[in-house]
Amino acid sequence: MTTVKTQHKGAGELQLVSFEVSGEEFAVDILAVQEINRMMDLTRVPQSPPEVEGVINLRGKIIPVLDLRRKFGMGSAERTEANRIIVVDVNNKVLGFIVDRVHEVLRISPDIVEPAPAMACSISSDFISGVAKLQDRLIILLDLQRLFGDSTARKAA
Repeated sequence: MTTVKTQHKGAGELQLVSFEVSGEEFAVDILAVQEINRMMDLTRVPQSPPEVEGVINLRGKIIPVLDLRRKFGMGSAERTEANRIIVVDVNNKVLGFIVDRVHEVLRISPDIVEPAPAMACSISSDFISGVAKLQDRLIILLDLQRLFGDSTARKAA
């Protein structure tokens, strides 16, 4: 388990946790991330939405865990040692989501972020807050409020 605790240095600087899902690199605001855990046993919940993989008991709190591959309509894959559960707080609801691997914590300037062009990747642009242009790659920035808004969190809880 990795607990993520850092602070914004510069007022204009973005701090992001980057991760991979189905070969594409994504990132979320580090302030929403509570912790990053290795895969653990999930308890399936009958009649839950398809993207809800199950729930975990995290220090006495029951947390729904979603599979981002399913949420994005991507093909499923076997679980590996690199899979992680990123636990986030969205609208005062704590939930986890499964990613293929976590890469790094990035500090970037908002100047290198552009709005997502239509059809930029295999997921709906409704969930994308922008695309960061780094020297060697592009990173899709996810909007957790839109991705795990009230309807998803309510169904999963």
